[in-house]
Amino acid sequence: MSSPGLLGDTAARDYTRKLQLFNRCAEPELRRAIAGLGLRSGQSVLDAGCGSGEALRWLTEAVAPGGRVVGLDLATAHVTAARKVVPLGTLVLQGDLTRAPLPKAQFDLIWCVNTINHVRDPGGTVRSMTQLLRPDGRIVLGQSNFLPEMVFAWDARLERLTNEAVRCYYRERYGLEERDLTAIRALVGVLRGEGLHHVTAHTLTIERLSPLCSADRQYLLEAIFQATWGERLRPYLSGEDYAQLQRLCDPDSAEFALDRPDFHFIQSFTVVLGSVGA
Repeated sequence: MSSPGLLGDTAARDYTRKLQLFNRCAEPELRRAIAGLGLRSGQSVLDAGCGSGEALRWLTEAVAPGGRVVGLDLATAHVTAARKVVPLGTLVLQGDLTRAPLPKAQFDLIWCVNTINHVRDPGGTVRSMTQLLRPDGRIVLGQSNFLPEMVFAWDARLERLTNEAVRCYYRERYGLEERDLTAIRALVGVLRGEGLHHVTAHTLTIERLSPLCSADRQYLLEAIFQATWGERLRPYLSGEDYAQLQRLCDPDSAEFALDRPDFHFIQSFTVVLGSVGA
């Protein structure tokens, strides 16, 4: 990769734990999205940006028997993690999606989830992916919303301030404005802009309410409360608001959000599908 990705991604970047947490939490919605693709036994699928590899198992089930699934990811840590969980014989490669170490025209479908928001040139990346597809092949771009639609159902003000603090952090950490992340919202335009046909979109809702199962609780606590928020937001909130946020995110606090009977979480996940065939 000639330069780091939009969010600073390099081969050394490691999102493994966060990816595992998201995949465990959103497994029902991700499996539903895969089931809706109409994959058939014997087909060939590439998971472009396979991360920690959970979806490789689900895609393998969808094309069994006789199908072939390949995973590709830029990060060394992700490739290592994926190889530990994939079915026997599944190939997981390390490489840049724009220069994939794969022969052209060999896949029936490319599954690319929560990846396009990391690249500097979404259109060029899709263009590179189309080269790997057979004449009637399809591309799936899936993207969860950059920020949850709702976390503190009872406190819209603090939720709004927290999300704005996250945006401020990203502006300073990566030099990104909201307009720089438009690929998250413009998946339909990205596929149509590269000449794909029969483009469709469907948005699933990842919706959780108390009491939470272990997978949901871990994802919200570690990936959002601790990894996305936490100490990094202190400079962007007033002292009072930061203290309130800390109490809501602290499992030892009497105000811990995930233990509240009115806890209700919403995050959208959009799946856009396009075909290279007319």
